[in-house]
Amino acid sequence: MTKYDFDKIIDRRNTACLKYDFAIQRDLPADVLPFGVADMDFPIAREIQEALVERCQHAIFGYSESTEAYFHAVRDWYTKHFNWSPKAEWLIKTPGIVFALAMAVKAFTQNGEGVLVQQPVYYPFSEVIEDNERKLINSPLILKNGYYEMDFADLEEKIVANNVKLMLLCSPHNPVGRVWTRAELQKVGDICLKHGVITVSDEIHGDFVWGNNSQTVFASLGEQYEQNCVICTAPSKTFNIAGLQVSNIFIPNKNLRRRFRKQVAAAGYSQVNTLGLVACQAAYTYGEDWLQQVKAYIEDNIEFVDAYLKQNL
Repeated sequence: MTKYDFDKIIDRRNTACLKYDFAIQRDLPADVLPFGVADMDFPIAREIQEALVERCQHAIFGYSESTEAYFHAVRDWYTKHFNWSPKAEWLIKTPGIVFALAMAVKAFTQNGEGVLVQQPVYYPFSEVIEDNERKLINSPLILKNGYYEMDFADLEEKIVANNVKLMLLCSPHNPVGRVWTRAELQKVGDICLKHGVITVSDEIHGDFVWGNNSQTVFASLGEQYEQNCVICTAPSKTFNIAGLQVSNIFIPNKNLRRRFRKQVAAAGYSQVNTLGLVACQAAYTYGEDWLQQVKAYIEDNIEFVDAYLKQNL
């Protein structure tokens, strides 16, 4: 097993890094601690870097597409870690999950129709709704003793009152940190099925789950839920490769998949970038040791970080 050194400080300034080099342009102090951008200052797994270097040495970067080995790497990761095995025909690759959310909004709703979210939630959820001239419907989470919960009565009430046909679910939830239980997700799924609401589940943070929590892929709840959802996944947060712009969107329902794919085509998008494909395949094939060490390192240092923040903020 390769041992990774996460104590090594790597200066990311002057590399066109969004969170450091563009702080001033984003109206922030130049020396800001950039916790608002979800990427790590740890170098990626050596195996991913080596795969990228090897591909770069080929020196040709024409149009590329994913191979069977690529899909197998993704599928095997989800089979092993989440007990869910997607099928190859379900896969549509996009340059990111936010792009996929926007495509879902355009594919499954019309101008002026309501799309439901559960705030506080990752801010692009609201942007892809309102920027596409849909109505933002919020069923806010409830904070009880430092622990966020869904308000299922409010959720159903808002769906009915606003004739909602699409829900953007954040699972695990960003930023509140909740890993929804299987029972909670099933309750959401039942409400959505009852009222004809398609569920788009953003599961990009699914690999960062600790303790007794267990991430449940929404589509794994059962066939009826599987046929009524879009599952959004990506290696970007897990393996710190967000800049390589590759996401794997799984849509089991053939009709929903056709409608989604049509919007992607209408946006003028086809193949994801070559190096993104290389990095994703390498990450899911060889990146597990690195990920486990990253998670252990974060867990070991969380008390230090918490104390630092309380002292300096």
